[in-house]
Amino acid sequence: MRGYRHLIWAGILAVAVVLLDQAAKALVTDRIATGELVHVIGPLDFTVTHNDGVAFGLAGGGGILVILLATIALVALGAFIASAPESNLTWISGGLILGGAAGNLIDRVRIGHVTDFILFPSWPAFNLADCAITVGVVLLAITLITDSSDDEPEKPAADGV
Repeated sequence: MRGYRHLIWAGILAVAVVLLDQAAKALVTDRIATGELVHVIGPLDFTVTHNDGVAFGLAGGGGILVILLATIALVALGAFIASAPESNLTWISGGLILGGAAGNLIDRVRIGHVTDFILFPSWPAFNLADCAITVGVVLLAITLITDSSDDEPEKPAADGV
């Protein structure tokens, strides 16, 4: 069972991200009308927008193609996590990415678009699933960079020759 512990933790984190993301989206859509702008604090506003494309609205109207590609990406990421070395950063980054991607995929399948609500000036609206994906990708990059530098063979010390 030891070999699968990181997969279990990644799955638990992914479920927590999905639940938090879906709860936040439900709360916001119940309280804020689509297009309404609610000032929260400083530069942070909440609004409700719908994104039927991929990140930041790219490839809008992709419909079933976007759902299919997201599903394939989820399966590929799951396979990667299963084959990756066991480390805290691996399961944390994998859980965040899987949970965020699943949260947005649930929106696409259930309502045909992703609900975004966090808004900063000069930036497209996003949601908690997007935040989880972004943090997960950064942690995964750190993991891959630090692991690859550990795999490099040590160079022999110069003898002074």
